[in-house]
Amino acid sequence: MKQLLDFLPLLAFFITYYLIDVYAATGALIAATVIQLALLQIIFKKIERSHWITFAVVSVFGALTLYLHDDAFIKWKVSIIYGIFAVVLLAYQVMSDPIPKKLLGTEIDAPDSVWRNITLGWALTCIVSAIANYYIAFNLSLDTWVNFKVFGLTALTFVLFIVTGIYLYKYMPEDEETSEQEKK
Repeated sequence: MKQLLDFLPLLAFFITYYLIDVYAATGALIAATVIQLALLQIIFKKIERSHWITFAVVSVFGALTLYLHDDAFIKWKVSIIYGIFAVVLLAYQVMSDPIPKKLLGTEIDAPDSVWRNITLGWALTCIVSAIANYYIAFNLSLDTWVNFKVFGLTALTFVLFIVTGIYLYKYMPEDEETSEQEKK
């Protein structure tokens, strides 16, 4: 359910963009992000830092887009969010437990080197996404950027999680049924 809520603002932006324009879509993005936060609080009784960061950047750059009637600001938002996430991932790697380990480490017992590699992979993906977004946003058409933002970056995120799962597979706990069948 929580993952579905993460797509609410993106879906609102995409639909409104194709029905109206980028400025209405920016307003819808801001509104959907507020609704997302409210639903996270109501359903899960907690809003994660990443959602607060996203809300802050969406609010500031969305407001600038609407106030100045310049879509460059909403285009920058994506690169800035990915840049912030890359910095946070790398900072946690240096100063504390890596974020992937905090998210998955209670269920998966993997060596620190594995968590380091996953963190570096996630950070690199964020950096590549930020650079690709910037290039596409400011060198190609608005339609191309919107499609890349919605489909390209979403697909890249899914690929990242699939690769992470494959990389962690050998460290995942066995099912109790599987373990008992192997003993027989």
